[in-house]
Amino acid sequence: MSSPSRVTKAPQMRAQLLTATGSPENFTLAKIDRPEPGPGTVLVRLAATSINQIDVKIRTGLPIGPVLPAILGADIAGSVEAVGPGVTDFKAGDEVYGCAGGVRGLGGTLAEYIVADARLLAPKPRSLSMRETAALPLVSITAWEAIERTGLAANEQVLIHGGIGGVGHIAIQLAKARGARIATTVPNAEAADLARSLGADETIIFTEEGVQAYVERLTAGLGFDVVIDTVGNANLDKSLAAASLNGRIAATAARSTHDLSPMHSKGLSLHVIFMLIPMLHGIGRERHGRILRELAALVDRGEVRPLIDPQLFTLDTAADAHRRLESGRAVGKVIVDII
Repeated sequence: MSSPSRVTKAPQMRAQLLTATGSPENFTLAKIDRPEPGPGTVLVRLAATSINQIDVKIRTGLPIGPVLPAILGADIAGSVEAVGPGVTDFKAGDEVYGCAGGVRGLGGTLAEYIVADARLLAPKPRSLSMRETAALPLVSITAWEAIERTGLAANEQVLIHGGIGGVGHIAIQLAKARGARIATTVPNAEAADLARSLGADETIIFTEEGVQAYVERLTAGLGFDVVIDTVGNANLDKSLAAASLNGRIAATAARSTHDLSPMHSKGLSLHVIFMLIPMLHGIGRERHGRILRELAALVDRGEVRPLIDPQLFTLDTAADAHRRLESGRAVGKVIVDII
């Protein structure tokens, strides 16, 4: 008589599943099968992740998210557990970081493990902890692309809207590394001090000073060579007004309608930055890995540091991390510790 065959149970992991679009109450902590790496991918054991504005937008229904129920979250900081066929850049035990999940067709980072495209990853900065590293990938790639696509050069004047926000605080430091002269908008005097500590030369308290006033004060009325707008909506009109003749603008939030007449009269160029395109469409992913390698070098030289919100969250309290970001009270990136 033959013995009964044994069924091998797939390894399990804990994950926060979003069961429906809407409020953070729609997250459910569950045990699910751990994914396994395939060709060109690696299995990463997550140490930490961060919450980004795009995660909130996807949670509330932006139609680039995964089919529900699903795991959200884009930013990775962790260790390689296993590699799939064809992966030669990483091996088990390597500490890595990247932006590699949270949109349709990919896994998510509010979980103990994720399978990630190896092209989207890079060795983590040696000088940072895992939770510090988790703050960097999405916002840093966005800021990097904004500065590259506008061609910001040494000694040019750049205006960065939202200087202590996720993208803004990295953009200040990358612009400083290029030798630009930096002005940034902030909500109050305390935020102004923080922005200056990151490298801003001038600060603008946007509740107290209008565009014409600060353009006159800081550029003698000529306008800024480059404007990086991380705020969007009505603020994009302010960016058009603040730019110089033939100025260049990078916008990271451009899902809005505007009168582009000022662009014509000044000969402006507008660059819309949407760093998720390689993840959504599967093209140019290796560029993200290259950016993160160069960023790690800047971090380890002390030229870039992440700003971390002091509130602590774990995988169990990930819904509260979403609430913290939405509250507008976070100062720096909101981090979720996974292990």
